[in-house]
Amino acid sequence: MVNTKVELCNITLDNPVIPASGTFGFGYEFAELYDINCLGTFSFKGTTKDARFGNPTPRIAECDRGMINAVGLQNPGVEAVIANELPKLKECFNKPVMANVSGFSVEDYVYTCEKLDKEEQVGWLEVNVSCPNVHGGGMAFGTSAEAAAEVTRAVKAVTTKPVIIKLSPNVTDIVSIAKACEAAGADGISMINTMLGMKIDLKTKKPVIANKMGGFSGPAIKPVAVRMIYQVYEAVNIPIVGMGGVSSAEDVIELMLAGATAVEVGAANLIDPFAARDIVNDLPRVMEKYRINNLSEIIGGAH
Repeated sequence: MVNTKVELCNITLDNPVIPASGTFGFGYEFAELYDINCLGTFSFKGTTKDARFGNPTPRIAECDRGMINAVGLQNPGVEAVIANELPKLKECFNKPVMANVSGFSVEDYVYTCEKLDKEEQVGWLEVNVSCPNVHGGGMAFGTSAEAAAEVTRAVKAVTTKPVIIKLSPNVTDIVSIAKACEAAGADGISMINTMLGMKIDLKTKKPVIANKMGGFSGPAIKPVAVRMIYQVYEAVNIPIVGMGGVSSAEDVIELMLAGATAVEVGAANLIDPFAARDIVNDLPRVMEKYRINNLSEIIGGAH
């Protein structure tokens, strides 16, 4: 019997499969389709201090081996998430959930994280300093080691739960940013977020997305994710939550060998709402195929 359990920041997961923020709503939407308690956990929709309508439409474009999105962090704001979304989630999910937080200033991040840190259901705070499709925030913090470290320090000062910083791949040196976050007190690193992409309509001769650019995700970015996870694993001593183009149990194993402790599934959920469940169910078969008895023993195994 294979063992799929892993430990993320001192919290045990039944398996390492985590639907990624922005692709799984607040969980209860998917609970209508299957029992989401089969998942390790999931990262809920990116939450900001105030409600956001998001970017103008169109904000989704299909591409070869992936998609571009510029949703722009549409969410009801942290107070509404705590009052309305978390109680609905509690009815269908009995595990700690990962709270994904975005902001447009250090003060925004601090306010939202401090609020969510007090919620019993929240196990980890995934602090997104890497959203490529909002103006005046998000990725601006994630492209500078100093700014990412400043957000990390400020959030850690007001929270008690593990803080996992979600990094952008749209940088020259992701290792230096990861190290700066670790030095500032981060409990983990989450990577990679989407890459900055664009698509032009040949008929209109204009960008397909109203925002012009957006986050490119899907299977096409997986080799970049594997490379960056591998590099950061060699440089830090805190766990990595890996993601980027994951759509199978084999992909989960590959990212774990590169150095991920747990693995998020993003764009695949938007193509097939059962994707994360099917990956969980297929993990034991793939582990047996590659003679893996204990998943936690393969973390960083490619090094």
